[in-house]
Formats: sequence, C-alpha cells, structure tokens
Amino acid sequence: MALAGLWALALALAARQVAAVLRLPQEERLVDLFTWLGDNGVLRLHGSLYDGNEPFTGTPFAGLVLKPLTRAAEQGLGVIWTFGTLLLVAALGILAARALPGPVSRRTALCAPPAALILLALSVPVRNTFHLGQTSVLPMLLVLVGWLLGGARGERETTAGTAAAAGAGAVVARPAAPLGARTSGLLIGIACALQPATLLFLPLLWFTGRRRAAVAGAGTFLVCTLATWAVMPDDSWTYWIHHLAGTGLGDPADATANQSLHGVLLRAGLRGPAEVVLLVVLVAGIGWLALRRAVRYARDGQWLLAAAITGCAVVLASPVAWQHQQLWVLLAVAGRVGRRTGDRLVWPVFVAMVMTLDGSALVPKIAVFGWLGDNAVLLAALLAACVIPFLRRDAAGWDAPEPMTAGSRPNLMLELLLIRVWYWAYSYVRGHAPDSRSLAEGHGDQIMAAESFLHIDIEHTFNSLAVRTPWLRHACDFYYSTFHFLVPIALLAWLYVRGAGRYRGARTALGCATLLGLVGFWLYPLAPPRLMPGAGFVDTAHGPQDLSNPDFGALTELSNQYAAMPSLHVGWSLWCAVIVFLLTRNVWLRTLGALYPLATTFVVMSTANHYVLDAVGGVLVVTVGFAAQRWFDRLRARRAPAARDAGSAATPAPQDGTPDEEATATGTAAAAGRAPSPDGGTAEGEVPRARSAAPGEDGVSRAASAPSPLGPPRSGDRTAPARRE
Repeated sequence: MALAGLWALALALAARQVAAVLRLPQEERLVDLFTWLGDNGVLRLHGSLYDGNEPFTGTPFAGLVLKPLTRAAEQGLGVIWTFGTLLLVAALGILAARALPGPVSRRTALCAPPAALILLALSVPVRNTFHLGQTSVLPMLLVLVGWLLGGARGERETTAGTAAAAGAGAVVARPAAPLGARTSGLLIGIACALQPATLLFLPLLWFTGRRRAAVAGAGTFLVCTLATWAVMPDDSWTYWIHHLAGTGLGDPADATANQSLHGVLLRAGLRGPAEVVLLVVLVAGIGWLALRRAVRYARDGQWLLAAAITGCAVVLASPVAWQHQQLWVLLAVAGRVGRRTGDRLVWPVFVAMVMTLDGSALVPKIAVFGWLGDNAVLLAALLAACVIPFLRRDAAGWDAPEPMTAGSRPNLMLELLLIRVWYWAYSYVRGHAPDSRSLAEGHGDQIMAAESFLHIDIEHTFNSLAVRTPWLRHACDFYYSTFHFLVPIALLAWLYVRGAGRYRGARTALGCATLLGLVGFWLYPLAPPRLMPGAGFVDTAHGPQDLSNPDFGALTELSNQYAAMPSLHVGWSLWCAVIVFLLTRNVWLRTLGALYPLATTFVVMSTANHYVLDAVGGVLVVTVGFAAQRWFDRLRARRAPAARDAGSAATPAPQDGTPDEEATATGTAAAAGRAPSPDGGTAEGEVPRARSAAPGEDGVSRAASAPSPLGPPRSGDRTAPARRE
C-alpha cells in the first residue's frame, strides 16, 4: 500500500509539473529555450551567439547541438521538450535510487525509486528547469551514467587498503560494468563540453583508477570543443577567451540565485584582482579537498555519494550556478551521518529542505539570518563537499543505527529545522487561506447569531471595558502580541532541556493542534469582531478601521485577517496549561497555568480579535491534538516489542570456540595491515580490504545477498551477513 501510494504521488507530481508548463501562454513557458530558438532567437538568427540583450549562455558546442531545433514548430517543440525533460528527470531519479550503497532491505530498494522521483519533482532546480526550458539535466545524467555504470573488465584501480597491505601502487581488479571505459569516458566528455565545470569528474576518474575513462573523457571534450571552434571560431573565442568560459553571460553574477563562490564573493563587495585571486585560492582548495573525500568514498563503495561530493564542488567552482544547475546538491542526501536513528535524519532533511524550499522558509525573518537564507544552497554544497563526516560502510551502525528510546533527547538541529519550517507553513497557509470579505463577514454573522441564541455574546462587554480603561487596553494589546509565541516556545525549550521524556509528546500534541487550526482557517474564513461592519467593536491595537475600504488600508499587509476560527491564541494557552499541570505538583504553578488560558480568552475578546466560539474551537483542536498524541504513543508502543523481537531473531547466537568481538576485530585489523580502533572497528581514515560494490552492478546492494565467507564472520565486515552453523 505504501509503495503504491509513493508511485501514485510521484506520477501526480510529474503530471502536475507538465501541466504547469503546458498550460502557460506561449510567451511565458520555456522562457530561455524560446529566447534562443524563437523567431528572434540568437540560435535562429545569423550572427554571434553572444551578442544582443539576451545572449546565449551555454557553450558553443551546446549552441551547435541546439541549432537544428530551430526548424521545429514552437508549439510542437514545447510539448516534446517538456516530455523529454520529464523522461530525463525520471531516468536520473531511478539511476540514483539504484546506486544507493548496500546492503539495503528489499523494502528500501522498492521504495527508493518513487521517493527519489518525488524529491526531484519537488526540488527547485527541477521546477526551474521545466519553467525555463534549460538543458542542465542532460549533462548531469550523462556524468552519472558514465560514473555509475562505467568501467571495463580488467581495468584496475588503486585502493588505500591494498596499498597499505602490499605497498604503494598495489592494485585490485575491477569487476565488469555495463559500460566500457571508453563509453563512460565518452559520455562524461560530452557532458563536459556542454557544462565545462563538470571537468572536475575527470580527475575523479583518474584518482579512482579509471584512467582509460579519464583519458577518453578528456579526449572527447577536446574533440567536441575544437570541432566547434573550427565551425564557430568567433563564438568560441568570445565564450572561452573573452568571457573566460562564459563568465559574465546572462544575468548579473552577483544575483542571489547564483550560488557559486564567485557569486557570493561579488555579493560580499569584492571586485577586481582581489576577488579573482581569492576565488582561485578557494576553488583550488575546495576542489582538492572535495576530490580527496570523493575518492575515499568511491573506494568505500559509495559511488553515488562520491558523485554528489564532486558535483557540489562543481556548483561551488562554476562561474555561475543558477537554480537549474544546483541539482548536484540534492544527491548529497545519499550520505549517512550520525549513529542514532534521530541523528541519521538531520542531514537528508536539511538537504531536502534547502533544495525544495525558498531560503526565507529556512531562517527567521531577522536581518542577521538573512544572509544564511540567501546562500543556503551554497552552504549545503560547501558542507557536503568539505565538512560533513559521512559514515563509511565499515563504521559501527552503518546499517543498524542505535535506536532512540522514548526518554532520549531528540536531535536539536532536526527539531529547530522542523519547528522553523512548521512555522513557515503555518504562516503560509494562514496568509493564503481564502480571504473573501463577503464570505468571511457572512461567517461572522453566523457566529454572532449563534452566540446570541446561546446568550454567550459577551465580546462587546469586554471590548467596551478595555476601550474605556487605558491601562487595561495597553496591557491587553501587549499580552496579545507577546505571549502567544513566547510562552509555548519557552515551555518547549524547558521540556527539551529538563524533560526530554515528555518533550516528544508535548511537541506532537501542539503540532497536531496547529495543523487542525490551519484546516479551520482554510475551510471557514471568519471576520473577527473588529472587522464586522456595524457591530460596534473597536480594534484596540490598530484603532478604528475604515471598513468602507476593501483592503482596510495597510492592515491586510500584515497577515490574513480572516484566520479567526479556531483561536490558536486560546488553544496554545490551553496547551501550556496542560503541560504545566503535567510537569509540576506545585499548587501555585498549577494555579498560574490554569489562569493562563482564562486570561488569554479575556484578552482575545477584549481586543476584538475573537468570538467566544473561536475560543471553544481552540479548546477542541488542542483536545484532539492530545488525543492524536496518545494514539501515536500507543502505536509506537505496539511496534516496539515487534522491532525488538525482530532484532533479537536476526542476531546469531555465539558459537562455541568463536573468539569475542573485540579479539576478532583486532585479529582482522592485524591481518589487513591496519591498527585496530578502540571500538573494535577499523582505524579512522583506513579502508577495509573487502571489495566494495562496483557501480553498475545489478542492485548496487548485492552485498546483502553475497555468499557467506568461510570461517567465522568478522565484526568489522559489513558486506556479508553473519553465518549460522
């Protein structure tokens, strides 16, 4: 069922993306493509590709490849181009999913392709590629095919493990791959001719022992470039010499959308020789470190991660890295970081958020954090290329991370990321909920009529009291604008630090209640008392409003003014009261907690922001939120014994005469020529002698089904399952 749901979602997102492009007017779809290929496009007209107000931004070879398309009809070309791009993205996702490092479970192997397609469809680079009609997916796919499926029978590669055991230059035979060395080099060379920054993959091929492929790739790049130079000498000179490999073509390089090192240095105010020197130093240093890390993980069998690290360096080193060229960063989700299950989620969640959301959704709207949001993709690429300590396949907990118990403290970074995005989603839905004035005022009439029938229409009394009492009015306005966020955040922080066992449940209840509140905002837009014409209410915070003005002046610029049912001010305050009651037996603190939702209810009515029934709605959503939290806890409790039983069943019983794990690890390390580490694994930075899976093997996780080795299993061997006698 879950697998079918993933595929259904992937297909729905693909159909939505195609429809979003094709339903646009002709002049708004595939903007870059038709700028080049249209009636007045630079590829159709005679003259230089790089002249005019909208010059071609690709290489001369890319222009030569695209020129034949100028004879196609625009309408037919747009449809074919859109579906062709969709097929390329689908191939990219399936290839990446198949390249996950093993061993992986059957469930993971089945769910990885649709999950990869969903992530690609939601990512900003893919959406930007569809909208602009760009070609950046093609060179990326060519590189991945050549890297992941390339190789040749008998081609040899140097590994750190064998070099340590047998001396410098020791080699080990590389198994056969679907593509030969020349074919893989040819594909990568064509990609380099289309996108020169991918030349960084050639030294990666060389240093991982695939030297025939590296030579073939370099030769292909030179042939394509020189052949284009012979056909288009002026354009080639302009691109490679005058513009230094395209630098300065297109939009200004200091635009926020350019997430390369060159772009961030320009945005920092550096210009001229100082910027050039610093850029060269940074590119050289980052490129060297990224290649070193990529080679290490490639030798460990993590071919997709090696490609992602190199691709992130490509993004950083490029003169410009626009949104459609940043897809390399998304591949970094393949890396595993952390030893606990909760820690293992931080990196992929961070990368997925960076690549699917706008920078403003990742950081608060505070000036000091604005720079981080504007350069989030660059920071993610820099972390992946140079900083993040991804696990090796022989690391403890590679395929079985330590489980987190109910009382363990969640990862703080993951919690902050989720809370920030949850608040962004809350603000987004609240701001984009239906805001028809007539509909909201009609719902307001319904609420006021219902309260009058029930004789609970007390809002006018409280509002009049606040208006007549200046000190009460100012106190209520301060209370309304301050405590709504301050108190829940303070309680969550205290729970995280002092009561981690209760933090998860409290956070889950608050999140479910807020989600229900957003549903209410969307389904039942409601004008608050202060915006009801002729009702006699006074907005204590903003003063009397000109209700004859459809937009109420600048007031509606703050947020959607019709998100009143339910009152999350009252709901969140009730949540705070429940948490205080559960945390302490102190009578005074419990009394204070009980008074908090009562005071909040008084304030929201005194300021004419909510009705009594809004407060009732807030109570209901919090009640349902706590009920949902208890249901989740019971579900988790039922699954825990089954997981423990499965884990104990999978653990083989110790054999008589088998040395303990520490002794086995020590002996294994000594046999491999490396020092044992304190935890029984291999020393940091060493590579195990066991052969890692080659890219292109059927189901890269074939190690999971490999035959058991002779003799007792080694504790550091993660490539073969333990054997029972």
